[in-house]
Amino acid sequence: MPLATLLTDFGTADGYVAEMKGVLLTGAPTAQLVDVSHDVPAQDVEFARLTFARYWRRFPAGTVHLVVVDPKVGTSRTAIAVESDGRYAVGPDNGVLSPMMLLPGARAVTLDVPQGASATFHGRDVFAPAAVRLLRGDPLDSLGTPYSEALVMRTPEAQRRADGGQDGVVLAADHFGNLVTNLTARGGGTVEIAGRLVRIERTYADVTEGELLAVVGSNGLIEIAVNGGSAARMLGVGHGAPVTLRREGGAA
Repeated sequence: MPLATLLTDFGTADGYVAEMKGVLLTGAPTAQLVDVSHDVPAQDVEFARLTFARYWRRFPAGTVHLVVVDPKVGTSRTAIAVESDGRYAVGPDNGVLSPMMLLPGARAVTLDVPQGASATFHGRDVFAPAAVRLLRGDPLDSLGTPYSEALVMRTPEAQRRADGGQDGVVLAADHFGNLVTNLTARGGGTVEIAGRLVRIERTYADVTEGELLAVVGSNGLIEIAVNGGSAARMLGVGHGAPVTLRREGGAA
């Protein structure tokens, strides 16, 4: 059974997602569709990139990932399809598909915009039809022209300090208000953010309800959280806010 995932910033109130699904199921009626999320913050390409990085390789080989967070829809930005590690993706060439492009052997092709396509809805008129062809088993090269200039965005690495700590930034605030940083840690320490020092704990429940803490998230990055609350709201910071990891005893 062909499998497709959908990640967008469309929300679910307006029928946009349903229109794309209609195209997918009309062209590939046996396809299984998985809604990853339609609640990416509007036009937030970086958030979409980080989200896509978490899951695309968790799905089986042959999966077609449809990623539509596209602030420049209808402009000269390129529409692409990608093949990497046995999976496929279609979306705008604005960095959202970077996680696939970072692997050796990744390939991309450009997608033509069909005559009559809406300048404001390439998700329905460009990307979904391309996904249908991949779901039917069409090879990537049949979809367009080989493309070697895809925009590749990388998560910035935290800067190592002489004392064994790190200087980094907040990458995103998740659904819970946890502030995901680019800091990494093995062992204990504290994180400085917005003028506060926060200890690294093992679980959210290691502090009292309403208290700030830091934890190492499931992706290996340090998150600033509040037990039962929102760190983003409590601290009033978000993407790009500076953070510093201070290691206990100056350990590396």
